[in-house]
Amino acid sequence: MEKPPLPSDDGGHGLEASHSEAALMSLGGAGPGGETGPAEDRPAWDSKLQYVLAQVGFSVGLGNVWRFPYLCHQNGGGAFMLLYVMLLMVVGVPLFFMELAAGQSIRQGSIGVWKHISPRLAGIGYSSCMVCFFVALYYNVIIAWSLFYLGNSFQYPLPWEQCPVDHSTNTTVQECAGSSPTSYFWFRKALDIADSIDDSGDFNPIMTGCLLAAWAIVCLAMIKGIKSSAKVMYFSSVFPYVVLFIFLIRGLMLDGAVDGIKYMFYPKLEIWGSVQVWRQAATQVFFALGLGYGSVIAYSSYNPVNNNCHRDAFMVSVINFMTSVLASLVVFVVLGFRAKSIALNCVASNLGVMSELAAVPGSSPHWWPWFNMSDPSSVALEDYRQWYSHYGAQVGPNITDCNPESEMKKGVEGTGLAFIAFTEAMALFPASPFWSALFFLMLLNLGLSTMFGTMQGILTPLMDNFSFLGHHKTMLTVCSCALGFLIGLLFTQRSGNYFVTMFDDYSATLPLIIVVIFETASVAWVYGADKFLDDIEVMLKWRPPSIYKYMWKYVCLLSMVGLLAASLLRMVFKRPTYTAWDHSTASESTLEYPGWALAVLSMLILAAAIPVPVGYLLSFISGGRGPPDQDSVADVHRERYTKCESSDEAAQSNGPINDLDVMARAAFLPLGHDHYSLLPQLEDGEEEEEEDTVV
Repeated sequence: MEKPPLPSDDGGHGLEASHSEAALMSLGGAGPGGETGPAEDRPAWDSKLQYVLAQVGFSVGLGNVWRFPYLCHQNGGGAFMLLYVMLLMVVGVPLFFMELAAGQSIRQGSIGVWKHISPRLAGIGYSSCMVCFFVALYYNVIIAWSLFYLGNSFQYPLPWEQCPVDHSTNTTVQECAGSSPTSYFWFRKALDIADSIDDSGDFNPIMTGCLLAAWAIVCLAMIKGIKSSAKVMYFSSVFPYVVLFIFLIRGLMLDGAVDGIKYMFYPKLEIWGSVQVWRQAATQVFFALGLGYGSVIAYSSYNPVNNNCHRDAFMVSVINFMTSVLASLVVFVVLGFRAKSIALNCVASNLGVMSELAAVPGSSPHWWPWFNMSDPSSVALEDYRQWYSHYGAQVGPNITDCNPESEMKKGVEGTGLAFIAFTEAMALFPASPFWSALFFLMLLNLGLSTMFGTMQGILTPLMDNFSFLGHHKTMLTVCSCALGFLIGLLFTQRSGNYFVTMFDDYSATLPLIIVVIFETASVAWVYGADKFLDDIEVMLKWRPPSIYKYMWKYVCLLSMVGLLAASLLRMVFKRPTYTAWDHSTASESTLEYPGWALAVLSMLILAAAIPVPVGYLLSFISGGRGPPDQDSVADVHRERYTKCESSDEAAQSNGPINDLDVMARAAFLPLGHDHYSLLPQLEDGEEEEEEDTVV
């Protein structure tokens, strides 16, 4: 596509366009440092729908299905949702809008965006890339687990429905009999897990193969950049919603579904007095929107410069929240059915014990049940519990109340919810293989859509900042995926699940909070919230409400600092622990990380956060060398205007346009919105066509 000709009509149009183009070339041109070429060569989304699906697919992930329902379950149900919505609107949406606007206006990845604001802030982008890489390493392992379960779903009966038999003794395997068929299949068949993180053991060959397949899928889907990954997004972003609605409709027909919903949404407002609940709600808002990864910036950088990113921020945030509510409904109708089924099995077991006692002559005390014990299936759970409430104290300890709420209170989070509790419930469904395959295909698509965004947060900044990588994006994608697979072998050991927990808990949480604190401070205080709003006004042709200035400068920044302090204090006063599987007792136990593991997780945190101060120091040391860049010149003269106007208005009201004023106007926006055009990114091996720039 040819570059649009520069207008030369009266009123200063030609002068403004010339300086805008010159500013762009100075900012985006390849130089000795290896920066990429002009931003006009940047690819673009084929449609607005494609972009929205990509952002929604990245923000809506596995956390919506197994983290948000757990937090609601543990922290007051409806009360937690109200707290979550409040923090989402006060902290989440302003920060999400900030990242969208920065990526769309500067049209660079995370490294280029923060380097553009100030060269000393380039380390923020490198920290984002580092965190994205750590997250991609273990996130693809979860996709590998989903592939493993998906492959095992095409069996009848499902392999986790019943305990296997030890052929040497012709009895049920003791480890399975002491736990449950689903727990045994997860810990022993899928993971072949060690008893602690110290017992590394051998590699799991089946899971290693699944991990290779997961990285191959990611590589093939992203090998042509957003042009290939966006097409996959049409399916991977929409399909989970279809499955969730199918599960919701089917789940509402199950016995106990309504009880699960009541338990889920019953508000307990007293939890608002707990600092821990506020910390968990803020953390969930933070991770639900994908703040700090750089993926939001990368995706928005492929937008037209006048796209309404303010509306996008609200739209994606609302979709994300509604998806979490939908997933919570699905989870708790299924868990309600599971709890009711376990309670009915408990009643049948207790009636069987009492039937044996009834066969003993003279064993008919006054508290003996009044219902028919010979047919346990005819006994209603409510009748049994009513009887137990009157005479429970007089029966033996082997007879329990069979309360379904006790099953609901058992916290099931993350992998425990997806691979143990949910699989146990689906095994009770008619046509269980169909529902199992549907569920794990949904998990696979949720994981892949988030994985694409995470990888984009790595690849886009590197291609934007280094011209060599930008011209060989296929090779960069393949090498990145190959490196991810090789390092990911750490997670396919017998102790691999414990390393997944370590990376999930510590390699992302604190570094991402630190990154977002620096991002917010950079925009609100270093660059200036007012100037940032001025640039957004140029871009969108209308000015966002001034309340964003105060949100960025005070509310969001102080909230993130408070979240960081709470997280650090929790680590200091409570030694980090992990949940291990003890095969001898067939149960889970909480263990403290050994010293070497604490050193590893400390290194993960430092490795992700250290680029910020290092980048600042390196830029500070070399700051006096060379002529000042145009960013510095523009910042000096930026205060000469208070409101961004179009070129016509400037020409009519102020006469001839000052060159420095035009440069200032183009300081944040790399390309004037009046002359915006998208050109396709060069493929591997193609050479750039040199074009003359009229100045």
